[in-house]
Amino acid sequence: MDPRQLQMHQAMLADRPRLAAYDRALAGLAHGAVVADVGAGVLALSLLALRHGAEHVYAVEADPATAAVAARVAESNDLKGRLTVVRGDARTVRLPERADVVVSEMMGNLGPEEQMMEVLGEFARHNLAAGGTVVPSRLVTQLAAVQFDGEGWGLWDDDFHGFRLDAVAESAAPAAQLHFFQRPPTLLSEPAEVADQRPARGQAAPPRGRTLTITRPGRLHAVIGYFTATLTEDTTLSNLPSYPGCNWAVWVWPLRHTDVAPGDRLRVVPRPAGDVREVTGWRLDCGLRKGS
Repeated sequence: MDPRQLQMHQAMLADRPRLAAYDRALAGLAHGAVVADVGAGVLALSLLALRHGAEHVYAVEADPATAAVAARVAESNDLKGRLTVVRGDARTVRLPERADVVVSEMMGNLGPEEQMMEVLGEFARHNLAAGGTVVPSRLVTQLAAVQFDGEGWGLWDDDFHGFRLDAVAESAAPAAQLHFFQRPPTLLSEPAEVADQRPARGQAAPPRGRTLTITRPGRLHAVIGYFTATLTEDTTLSNLPSYPGCNWAVWVWPLRHTDVAPGDRLRVVPRPAGDVREVTGWRLDCGLRKGS
């Protein structure tokens, strides 16, 4: 397996809140259910499904090297007859029987860039039993205006022990960054939904523009983007606030540091990259209007 892929799976397995959320979501499986794990990786979700009483799990994985490792995991756990590794693009896979539950964890740092809901919609159309369940059932992306707490983009302010560092910020090209917060940022606006996706047939609607109204005075450092996935009615998973071991960074669009006051309005329009999966290639058009 490619070392970068291995490191990614290490990070995901170490993300305890992530695994705990999926464990809770799969705990309600009907005994004897057939489960499809889409983007199965090294089988973490497949094994959780078996733990909660699934009769059979189809682990669908597109990457040949990862699928080979998954097959070895299944073999070493003596899962023949209980788990089948299916190598292929989930959009074209046809299972030998329909699944009662389709589960996946293909959220990107911003949410939609891995096109999870489009893939799940196409897969479910051909492989989900009538009345079946897709987990997650909803993926929401939100943007918010923030002031950092002495880290990340918030370091390049114009008061460093009486000295100025704002020249550093002025030299930086406007481009998306990924950040793991050590301290929660101050939200200067209420979060605004720019994408609300469900398993979809065909291409999901692109993120839409929003106006972020400043609700508290502060120093505007950036606009951040993050996701919240609905796994069940009472179980959600989000990458904000950041938590120890979180394998998803928060998407950050740095802005020239500006003092803002309640009533100021920031118009933001997300622009996906040519390759939608390259989240740091996404752009954000911004315009600030002072005053209520």
